[in-house]
Amino acid sequence: MRALIIGAAGFVGGYLIRELKNSGWDVHATCLPAETVNEDVPVHSLDILKKEDITPLLDEVEPDVIYHLAAQSSVAVSWKKPHLTAEINVVGTINVLEAMREAKKQDSRIILIGSGEEYGYIREGACPLTEAEPLNPGNIYAATKACQGMLGEIYARAYKMDIIMVRAFNHSGPAQSEIFVISDFCRQIAEIEKGMREPVMKVGNLSARRDFTDVRDVVRAYRLLGEKGVSGAVYNVGRGRAVDIRFILDTALSFANRSIEVTQDPARMRASDIPLIEPDVSRIAADTGWSAEISMEQTIEDTLNYWRKKLMSADM
Repeated sequence: MRALIIGAAGFVGGYLIRELKNSGWDVHATCLPAETVNEDVPVHSLDILKKEDITPLLDEVEPDVIYHLAAQSSVAVSWKKPHLTAEINVVGTINVLEAMREAKKQDSRIILIGSGEEYGYIREGACPLTEAEPLNPGNIYAATKACQGMLGEIYARAYKMDIIMVRAFNHSGPAQSEIFVISDFCRQIAEIEKGMREPVMKVGNLSARRDFTDVRDVVRAYRLLGEKGVSGAVYNVGRGRAVDIRFILDTALSFANRSIEVTQDPARMRASDIPLIEPDVSRIAADTGWSAEISMEQTIEDTLNYWRKKLMSADM
């Protein structure tokens, strides 16, 4: 199997490259001209907003599976930069789909990576959410991802393309940007332990309940969908069990080697926050046999150790 990972310089890209290579796949990756991919695979410079560059790359690589990871993936950033978020997540996706229609190899599978945020304002009693649940996005990022998935379904039906839509719920792990909650908490703890800041952690909304999965489990799900997923289907990818953000905080603090005070920071509160998002993951389990295996405690501990090591290496 040959894969083309579009947008491989991001957090998930490196993990997906390693997962596929370890399973015997031939992997090609793309990144923006100013980015780098620190993996031993062929890397191609690509901006998905330049459609004219995508088809020649598809013809060169001739992938069996295309993983479309390129996205503006932060909810917080989407509130600040809505135009940029829509351009990358919607127009960029159209460019990829149109380029695939023009490519020589017409049987490539495209996996569009969406988000559990697409479900948005959830009706009472709807959780755990099946893929049939109506979408009602509650933020700008979620709206663009819902549009991406709808586009994928339209292209699959209209042009008989092999497209799978994924609604991935929160995933985390070592090397994730600190704009995401687990990495943010762990970075703050590591900096406090090192004496870089006062022993006070700043946090946002702790009551929201979310489903978190280790990124290493998530990329295994992506591989299995490339191998076994049903064309035209939508798949939730997540643990299938939501926890509140306070649980994440308390778990992270349990690994700290000193006492830390917690204070709420108004700047970290979102303009809109949905109380509960929790998926039903029975479809992906039935079609591929996948389920999450790495505990949340392990994910948090590994992420904290990543930040400890990163801060230590910065001093050398």
